[in-house]
Amino acid sequence: MKGTIGVFDSGLGGLTVVRHLRRLLPGADIVYFGDTARLPYGSKSPETVIRFSRENCEFLLSHNVAMIIVACNTSSAIALDTLRREYKIQIHGVVAPGARRAADLTRNRMIGVIGTHATIRSRAYDREFAKMGGSIKVVSRACPLFVPLAEEGWLDRPATVEIAREYLLPLKEEGIDVLVLGCTHYPILTQTVRRVLGEGISLVDSGLSCAEAVRDQIGDGERGVEGGRVRYFVTDMPERFKEIGRIFMGEEIAEVSVVHPRAG
Repeated sequence: MKGTIGVFDSGLGGLTVVRHLRRLLPGADIVYFGDTARLPYGSKSPETVIRFSRENCEFLLSHNVAMIIVACNTSSAIALDTLRREYKIQIHGVVAPGARRAADLTRNRMIGVIGTHATIRSRAYDREFAKMGGSIKVVSRACPLFVPLAEEGWLDRPATVEIAREYLLPLKEEGIDVLVLGCTHYPILTQTVRRVLGEGISLVDSGLSCAEAVRDQIGDGERGVEGGRVRYFVTDMPERFKEIGRIFMGEEIAEVSVVHPRAG
């Protein structure tokens, strides 16, 4: 893989994208930036999300990355078009690849989307499905409690299952046959989501779809072999990041550097 891949998220969720990249592009060097001091982005105004996303890109560009992955559905939904206009570098989001995968999987054209309040309010997934034509019906729901549950590591607690039932059963009753996990934190809760929905509904990991799109663009000749390095940067709580990040990555995170976000 030629050049370093930059990945940013509001916190730990983007690590699910890094995990897929490590498997699909084992020779790639990656710089990961988690804005842990200012999470969550899902409850912020669009103006704030765009400002934070710009600052995240500036940080990654200071590390000479060859492309940037916006591994945050909220930033992808709200800021991606702005970032692509303003920066002369390849910038990938997670919304469009996830939508394409869901459209490929659906049989009855009924697709559920869950995400943060900001992602759902943006209707970014609705717009992506509309571009595809056809008669896809989108049933969306914000699931804001899933992010703190994932970051606390509450993956199989009774309370987590009950919250999942409150969020997901109305979507199942609508008749969806595909559910887009429209936040990169949510795949950590896949077992609970599957427990609530059963086996008849396909799940789409938007982070996996994005990583696959990047791999496909790079091509077989540049995927590399084992040996790619990941450097981790956060804006707060590095020890907590390492502790919970192990769950997201499926491996220990040895070293995390702290950088300070811009004031204001």
